[in-house]
Amino acid sequence: MKHVTSAFCLTVGLIAAISFSMPVHAKGDLAGYDRFDVTAAHRSMPLAASIWYPAGTRIYSAPVNKGPIWKTTMAYIGAAIAPGKHPLVLLSHGSGGNMDAIGWLSSELALRGAMVVAVNHPGTTSGDSSPRRTSYIGQRSADITATLDQLLANPEFAPYIDTDQIAVAGFSLGGSTVLNLAGLRFDRDLYRQYCDRFGDTVQDCAFLRRGGVKFDQFPDDLSANSKDPRIQKFIVIEPGMTDAVDPDSIKDVDGDFLFIRLGREHGWRASDVEATGSNLLAKLDHPEYAVFAPANHLTFLGECVPGVAEMLAQMDDDPICSDPAGTDRGLIHAQIIDEISGFLSLKPKSD
Repeated sequence: MKHVTSAFCLTVGLIAAISFSMPVHAKGDLAGYDRFDVTAAHRSMPLAASIWYPAGTRIYSAPVNKGPIWKTTMAYIGAAIAPGKHPLVLLSHGSGGNMDAIGWLSSELALRGAMVVAVNHPGTTSGDSSPRRTSYIGQRSADITATLDQLLANPEFAPYIDTDQIAVAGFSLGGSTVLNLAGLRFDRDLYRQYCDRFGDTVQDCAFLRRGGVKFDQFPDDLSANSKDPRIQKFIVIEPGMTDAVDPDSIKDVDGDFLFIRLGREHGWRASDVEATGSNLLAKLDHPEYAVFAPANHLTFLGECVPGVAEMLAQMDDDPICSDPAGTDRGLIHAQIIDEISGFLSLKPKSD
């Protein structure tokens, strides 16, 4: 018993020492954060999901998405949720991204009063992003719908959700997912024509071709009807596939839209929804639109640790940390946060 007691005392002492050595933050300066699994009938295994929210208590803080490339975002892990009803934002990452890599956005929206829930989409997540699985938009949309189903049935989270204020936001392929959830469908023939026309000059078609995808054999899932009427607001950031939107599906779309584009002269053709691109903006009913420049598509990704951009360039790796001359990635992120917060009528960030 002596050894057990000693071990217990030592453990308590270590916990106390760790607790006292943790950074002390003022209440309200960090969002709460937690993870959970989503059971989805269309997937062979549970989906990983994360939730950011206004923290009602302080608890230990830790970095989320810690790694060698991106600056991390601190959060109160498992803190109690602030009392009241909060707007809900569902978040869909881009091809090759993941639910926590967009923590810079999720955290700030949570600090302004929203609950933000993101999910990892199998087949298009960091480390398993496959060109042949990219066009399965219906599966991605079903991931978001299954997540919303589970949230609204979860006694730990549901009481804090304002079901009259549910929004979805997505970047790149996630933006395509948002459009699908709004009721837009994608036409396989139109997407084939787009890729035949532009070939490897557009990033999305070049990526598909490198994976051996045959443009005349896109899956039926690309054309899925995935509208979720519970979602009222749609935030579409640098979306792909907009040239392939089925015009017959536009009449089925309602809700409010905010489109965000990064860069003009440096912008990606695949994400151009103006008259110089797919002209989707003109086909919808008064969507809001914001352009931030200088920037490019990849400026949306997290801020990088100093020196990483140069290291990746020397390795001839993807330019995920490189921006056009004059770009301040942190400033662009702050502007995006303000734009989305205004669209969702969130409270200003407290000092």
